Amino acid sequence: MAAEISDRVREIAEPRGLPEFQVFERAFDRGLEDLWKDLVLAQYLDGELDREEAIEHVGRTKVERAERERGVIEGYIDRGLNA
Repeated sequence: MAAEISDRVREIAEPRGLPEFQVFERAFDRGLEDLWKDLVLAQYLDGELDREEAIEHVGRTKVERAERERGVIEGYIDRGLNA
């Protein structure tokens, strides 16, 4: 696994002329940003954060998508319970 990661980092770094540590830095930043957005959306869907605050943190598009996805899942659950 570690060899795979090193190979991928090298493949990303070399064509861009970046040192490998910068690739790791960028990957960490992107991953952290995704985790932050997931947390904000989970807090919103759990009622711990209001809608406007969630929109402020992650944007309207992501909040509306999370709402649609929750609606779809709830629809599947309802149909399953009523079948």
